[in-house]
Parts: sequence; C-alpha cells; structure tokens
Amino acid sequence: MKLIISLLAFLLVSHLAFTQYYERTYRSLGNQNKPEREEWLQDAGFGMFIHFSFDSQLGIVISHSMVGASKDYQDRFVNELPKTFNPYLFNAREIAKLAKLAGMKYVVLTTKHHSGFCLWDTQTTDFNIMNTEYGKDLLKEYVEALRAYNLGVGFYFSPEDFHFLYQNDQIVRRRGGEPLPEKVLEDYFELTRRQCRELMTNYGTIDVMFFDGGDGGVQEVAKEACWEIQPNLLVTRGAMETPEQKIPGVASEKVWEACITMGTQWQYKPTNDDYKSASRMIEILIETRAKGGSLLLNIGPKPDGTLPDEQEARLREMAAWHFINQEAIHNVRPWIITGEGNLWLVKAKDEPTVYAFITGMPDWPRGERREFVLRSLKSTPNTKVTVLGQSDELVEYNPEVDATTRFTQNEDGIHISCVRAQRIYNNHKWHNPIVLKLTNVAPALEPPLIATAGSKTMDGHILLEGELINAGDANSVDVGFMYRKYVGFAENLKYTNWQYTEFIPLQKAGTYSVALDNLEKGITYEYKAVVRHPKIEMTGDVKRVTR
Repeated sequence: MKLIISLLAFLLVSHLAFTQYYERTYRSLGNQNKPEREEWLQDAGFGMFIHFSFDSQLGIVISHSMVGASKDYQDRFVNELPKTFNPYLFNAREIAKLAKLAGMKYVVLTTKHHSGFCLWDTQTTDFNIMNTEYGKDLLKEYVEALRAYNLGVGFYFSPEDFHFLYQNDQIVRRRGGEPLPEKVLEDYFELTRRQCRELMTNYGTIDVMFFDGGDGGVQEVAKEACWEIQPNLLVTRGAMETPEQKIPGVASEKVWEACITMGTQWQYKPTNDDYKSASRMIEILIETRAKGGSLLLNIGPKPDGTLPDEQEARLREMAAWHFINQEAIHNVRPWIITGEGNLWLVKAKDEPTVYAFITGMPDWPRGERREFVLRSLKSTPNTKVTVLGQSDELVEYNPEVDATTRFTQNEDGIHISCVRAQRIYNNHKWHNPIVLKLTNVAPALEPPLIATAGSKTMDGHILLEGELINAGDANSVDVGFMYRKYVGFAENLKYTNWQYTEFIPLQKAGTYSVALDNLEKGITYEYKAVVRHPKIEMTGDVKRVTR
C-alpha cells in the first residue's frame, strides 16, 4: 500500500512539474509582435470576422454545445453532423469584395474553433472539411480570394480542441477542471504544433492570428509554433487586448481590437436573432476608432456558404457610408479627447487634421443648414473645414441653397455651419453620420483625466467611487457618474440610455463617491466616472455592479 501511495504521489508531482514547466516556459513568450505590425493594425482599423463551421447546419452556438452534452449528443455531433456539411455556394471572392467595399482591410476566419473541426486539408485529424460532402480545402480558396483583393489574411485558431478531449476520453470543457494526464497533455501540445505549422507553411504569408482559449500552456505552444515560422505574424488575441462584445470606455495608446457580432450569436442564427442596424454598427466603428482600436465585425455564413440577407444588407449600407468617409477611418489616431457630445473625434496620423463624426442626427433633411461648436480645438490662419464627400457647390434640385461650409473661431471654440448636401438615396434621406474635415487645426485645451474606481453596496444603496487624476487646465471641475442597466452580452451595444448622478465640484486631484438609491434589487448596472471641464465632458472606463 505504501508503495502504491508513493507511486501515485510521484506521478502527481511529476505531472504538476511537467505542467508548471510548460506554463512557465510558454508564458514568457508574451507579446512578440513587431511594432510595425501593430502599427499596421492601428492604420487599418477595420476587419471582418467570419465564424463558420459544420454545426452552422443547426443554427446553434458554434462548438460550445459539446460542453455539458450527453455522450449520445457528442457521438452524433462528431460522427454524423459533419457528413451533411456542404457549403457548396461558398464564394470567397464575393465575400472578399464585400469586405473591401465595406472598408475592411483584413479578414479573420475560424480555421478551427473549439470543436476541433478543421476547415483545411489537415494531416493531423480526420475531423476536417475534406471528410464532408464539400470535400475541398475551403481555407485555400479563402486565402487566394483575400490576396486577390489586397486584404490582410487572418486566421482564427482555437488551441482548445473538444474533439481531441472526446477522443481521449476526457471531459469536454472550456476552462479549469482536473489537469490532463501527462501523456494526453503531450499529445495535445503536439497536435497544436502540427496544426499551426500546417497553417504557417501551406498558405504563404499570414498577416493575422487570433488565438482563442487554451489552458496549461497550449496557447503559448501555438504562438511559439507560428512565430517560429512566420516572425512577422501579427497576433491579436493572445498578445493584445481584444474586448469581446464591448468597447472600452476610454482611449488607449496601446493597440487593441474589439470583436463584435451583428446580432447576438457569432455563427449563423436562423431564428430569433436581434440584429443591430447598420447605423449602429457605423457608430460602433466610429467609437472604436476614436478610442484607438480596430473593429473586427463578425459575420456568420449560412450552411451553404452564402451570407444571410440581413448581414449582406448591413454590410452594403456600411459600404456606402465608407465610400464617402473612408479617409476618416484609416490611418487615424485618437484626438486629445474622444468626442464632444454627439461628435466623435479622430486625428490624421501624420497631419494636423481632425475629423468630426456627427452622430445622433438621423433626420437631417438634405439641404438644411446646421451649426456645431467644437471646443477642444482651435483654428489657425490656414484652417479649412469641409464635409467629406461633398463639393460645397450645390444641392441637387435646390439651386437657391448655399451649400458652403463655413466656420468662425470664437472664444468658446470653432463654430461650424454646414449643409447636408449630397444625395445618397432616392428618397433624399441619409440617416448615417456625416463627417467634418478640419485641416491645420491645433488643440485648444489641456483635457482633464478621470478614472472609474470601484463600488460598494451598503445600507440599501450603491456607492460609486471615482478618481480625478488631474483637472487639466481648469481651476475647478465637476465630477459624477453615468449609469444604466446592463441588458446583456451583445444587446448592450444597441442601447445608449445613460443617466447622470449628481455632480460634485473639485479643485484638485483626488477620490470621490456618489450614492445611488432606488435601484432595482438583483439587477446589474454599468457605470463610469464623468468629469465636466468648463469646455468639455470626459468619462472613465465602464464597470459593473449588481444591486
């Protein structure tokens, strides 16, 4: 008995030592992206995400239905469902053209999601697209199409592999649980290396890799295998912040990428989905760029490989908007503040040019003049202000209308007067943002800096906490919070109904708090700190609290 116990203890220690060795070794990889590759992503600013696999036939969540499923379900999922998968209408060139029209500079496809099913001709497993009715290397067609339209080639790869766990009689799980046996873990690492080597050697230069998941050092194994073969590869998830279904509350100097769905599901969902409008997705793109990120907007093809009408229609509308305003989306960086009210701001990468996106005005009649004030910038003797896409010369069928864009520099900021002049739709309506281009301008102030801190639930109310980092160039500022109900993982991006708390005057940096009463019990709320400078308002990052 003592011998058995000693042997078991030895095996456990050996396994832990093995696992810790790999975790310690591969964790040290960190971010090996080259600065010029990260700058490429900052310049690009917009990409297409494609979630596609054999379980799109059921219109269910991609891969995750295997977790917690019965043995019978898993058996049929792995052995029967792939047999009927046939995306015979998949046309990578048409998808690439649509991505290019919409303004996307790169595309990322799920080469292998968590289920372990591979969309390429792999020698590592029979669980791949070659053993379906389709019977072709879909990845090869995808790569060739992107290169034909000068789009960056991106691969999503899951180091997690439910099929591998299933084959090795392990519990199919995402994270945690009992450590895998040493031999199983070794095989897991080797499978990952071989698959990544195939992806890095069979399809030429790959621009982007998106690694999703992986315990026990397996993601680091994947990163090492890819960077070893293609050292210029840009790794997004796995090496940088990639917020999912949300946009950070503040701008960042570091490169980041937001991953967002059109509806509520990543893969094709034939029923009961709730799509964002194209206008809302344009606003999400604008906000992402104003905060220094790149937007990876997801589509989910139908099982036959075509796009759902709802997704194509939204991309076409975004294409129309991008065709007019493309110079404000690419090769830009955050301005000294992200926006003023409904006007989001970015600056040209290497020029004293600022772009102001006018949002929140869906009913602006063509030919009508409106006025705006921008307080965070000031004009110079060489300043010019124009509306992107417009000539300033006329409004069709309205020769009496003056279409000129004008501005004056006042003490409180640049006052701009402009007309929505261009005809985009037959009904003369255009509900999407127009963009002002201001050349040769300079900052008009030093902005304050605010941070959202924690929160406390006490005596029936919630105490929100914030910190004023500095007041900028103001002698005094007012600080408070904005808050709203958190309505869901994907749904939240559709709603903008923030409410304000009371405000407190501050003359110097320091912490502050505001109590919220009468909130619904059991409900989760989002909140962010707010500072009101004499000229502008700025917010901190978004956090959550449950009453």
